[in-house]
This record gives sequence, C-alpha cells and structure tokens, in this order.
Amino acid sequence: MLKKFTDPLPIMKTIRPTSYIQNVPFYEVTMQETIQKLHRDLPPTRVWGYNGQYPGPTFQVLRHQPIHVLWKNELPDRHILPIDTTVHGAEKNNPEVRTVVHLHGGVTPDTSDGYPEAWFTRDFQKTGPHFTNRLYTYPNHQPSTNLWYHDHAMGITRLNIYAGLAGMYIIHDQEEARLNLPNGVFDIPLIVQDRSFHVDGRLLYPSEPDKPLTAPRPSVVPEFFGDTILVNGKVWPYFNVEPRRYRFRILNGSNTRFYRFSLSNGAPFIQVGSDQGLLEIPIRVQSLILAPAERADVIVDFSTCYGESIVLRNEFETQGEKPDPETTGTVMQFRVVQSLTCPDDSSIPAHLAPVAKLTHYQQTRTLRLNMRKDSYDRSIHLLDDRLWSDPVSETPRLGQTEIWNLINETQATHPIHLHLVRFQILDRQPFDRDLFEKEGRIVPTGPRVPPTLNERGWKDTVRANPGEITRIIIPFGPYPGLFVWHCHILEHEDYEMMRPYVVIR
Repeated sequence: MLKKFTDPLPIMKTIRPTSYIQNVPFYEVTMQETIQKLHRDLPPTRVWGYNGQYPGPTFQVLRHQPIHVLWKNELPDRHILPIDTTVHGAEKNNPEVRTVVHLHGGVTPDTSDGYPEAWFTRDFQKTGPHFTNRLYTYPNHQPSTNLWYHDHAMGITRLNIYAGLAGMYIIHDQEEARLNLPNGVFDIPLIVQDRSFHVDGRLLYPSEPDKPLTAPRPSVVPEFFGDTILVNGKVWPYFNVEPRRYRFRILNGSNTRFYRFSLSNGAPFIQVGSDQGLLEIPIRVQSLILAPAERADVIVDFSTCYGESIVLRNEFETQGEKPDPETTGTVMQFRVVQSLTCPDDSSIPAHLAPVAKLTHYQQTRTLRLNMRKDSYDRSIHLLDDRLWSDPVSETPRLGQTEIWNLINETQATHPIHLHLVRFQILDRQPFDRDLFEKEGRIVPTGPRVPPTLNERGWKDTVRANPGEITRIIIPFGPYPGLFVWHCHILEHEDYEMMRPYVVIR
C-alpha cells in the first residue's frame, strides 16, 4: 500500500491566452502524453494531459468576456487503456484515439459544446460525423461558478478521462468579488478522483467484467472503483495551510465513485455554491455528498486549529459497504502549520446571490432510467429505454421551461447531466417499483421530499436515486441546436446511457 500524506498538494497552473483576436482572448491547448509522478513511492505513470499536464491547467475567466480555445490532439495513435469495440462509437473501423472537449456546465452553442460524435484524431487527420471543429468559443455569459472541461469522445469517454483528460474552468464576476470570500492563494480547486495502479506505475483499468462469460475481451465494465484516491493528480496528498478561512472548489472527477466528504476534527463545511454558482445563503453541513461531475464550493475555517493535522475523509457507502479508512475512506490531509502571512479579512456574508425559484413551465416529460440485456448478456443502462442510435425523442422549444420526471427503475443512483442548461431540483418521491414493473403505473409510496438546503441553487447534474421520481425544472436556452443528456457515471454514459436532444426554435 502506498503511504499517505507524503506528497504536497499540487495547485494547477492558470492558463494564459497566447494572443487576442479582436480583443477576445485566444488560447491553444494541446492534448499530449506525458510521464508524471503521482506518488513519491510509485514509479512514473504514463498519463494524458491538456498541455501535457494532469489535471489540465485551470481556466480563470470573467463573466461576459468570451474566449476562443483551439483544442489540439497530439496523442499517440494507440490507446493506453483497453477498448471494447462492441461499444457504439468505438467500433474497429473508428480510430482508437479520438478526442473532443466538453466544457461541463458551460452555456455554449452546440458547435462548441463537445458533441460526442464531433471527435477528431491526432493533428485533425480524421473527424467524426457531426459539425467537427477544433476552435471553440465560450461566451461565458453566466454567473460566477466552477465548471470543468473534459473529454467526451463517443464510446471512450471513460478511458480518456481516466487517462487524465480533465481540468477546472472557473468563471468570476463582480457580484462574487464583492462578497469578500477567501481569494487568491486561499482559493483552491480540488479535483478528486480514484485510480488503481500496476506495480510498475501504469494505470490499471479492468479489461473485462466478472461476468457474463459471454462478454467480449476486452469488455466495458458496468462501473469502476479505484483503490487509491488522488487530489489534483497526487495520491493522498497533504496541504499546509494557515490558521484562517480557505475556499475549496471541490469537483468529483471520478468515473463512478460517489463521495461523502467530512473533516476528521468534526469541523463543518460552509457551502457557498453548487454546480452552477452561488447559493442564496451559506449552508453549514457536517458532511457533503458529491456524485461524479457534481461540484461544491465550500469555506473551511482553520483559524482555531493551529498545530492540527486534519484529514478530509470519505464516508460514502458503496454497494452497502463503508470505505476502508486506510484506503478509499481517506482523501487528503490539511496541516495547519503555517503562520499567518497577513490578517484574514475575508468574510462569509449572510446572503450570497439571488436564486429565483422557477414555478412556471410549458411541458412535463416523464423519462425512465432503466436497464436491459445486450446481445452478450451484459446489463446496459438506458434513458427512457432508448439507445443512442434511436431517433431523437426530446425536443424542447427554445425559451420554454419544462419539468422532467426522472423515474429510476434501477438499483443505482444515477447522476443525470444535461448539456447547455442549468436547472433546479423540485423534489424526490418514492414509488412502488414492483407495481411499475408489472403494470407500468407510477404509484407513489411516500410524500414529495424537497431537495436538501445545499441542493437548492442552480444545478447541472442531479442525483436520481433508485426507486424514486426525481423532478427537475429546466429553462431551455439560450441557444437552439443539438445537445446531449446522460448519466455521468462514465461507464454508463459510454455504454448507451446517453441520448441526444434538440432545442428547437
């Protein structure tokens, strides 16, 4: 077992524009293979990174200031992880290594959204079938928030992100600046991921499921849980802090793993933001659940902890089992050992940002989260019992608001993400799953439960729990076009739990 807390927490570099085009910042980002030390005692690991960094550099941008990004693929022709060519989009006639970048949570036109079939290969030699380009424009017309960018290539997203293709994208605005939250070196992004390794340092990713025996080799697996936790690309790092307030922008960047974060000294998190920006008021929470792709913006106060070492823990039960505190139950360590470099004049105001509650809508859709067997007897997860290749069935109108009732018939919680839009959670309600399976009728078995206080801001990813109806209300816009919605468990997303949708005029 690798020893914990031997490496300092890396802080991703902020990327700078290479030039300006008519006063619009222009960036070039190259996807490259590199060798990186992920732990002091682990041999160097071959990873893929944006600008040769894992995780990629952090974008720090301003609201209403658009940027251009030229995404370049200089990766090898062969993948470093096992590819199942029976998965849609990853067939043998397609190149092994394909990339396309999605700005998760970004409000962008469809041509800059990172559509899964808008992939391209090394040096743009081959491209996918949909509006493929490498120069993306991000308008940034949205309030301050923590987004992230990652690969979204059809059929191999789970592999490309696992190889290292992910990074943070932070939007700032004047309203946030006026709040006087901790900033500068006291404002830290934390990308939390799980990985497994071979003894020689190579990334370990399973090439086949435990069953069925009829599955092809290699085969997509139904989920992936690594046995080691990394933060900002380091295994179980430590972070030396001053006795003051810090702001941590936490992203769950794992393929499948959920986290319930807590601090070993019992201190609370003061949550100030969720996926799509600031909450209305700060929410004090003792623990914090994040599904894959969810983000939380939190303040931690170390002012009375000088001399302490505090562990960021994970207590989320996976498949009924608590994580091992010696491995996946530990995330990182904070060491309150540094002297104050300046007085802490930050504050946590009583009110953060207005969050207008959505009530009016034009249409309701009822959509199932369900499963079936494929031709190899593998279980596949589906959205409304449809495959990716089935005709588009969700066509909301530009400027209209809809309620989506997500009926989860499966045994798993699915983090459902919609591209382009932000939404609000209305409630969750249990239903009689047995009756639904027999007769197709939805009969609730309990009251509607409103979202937790820290889920009442703007979201782009929602946890849809098994045996429940999860209701979300979604304003569609500001762009028409072709987008996708999907489960953000990457193994589910890659194997059919993703659907296109079209915003029509």
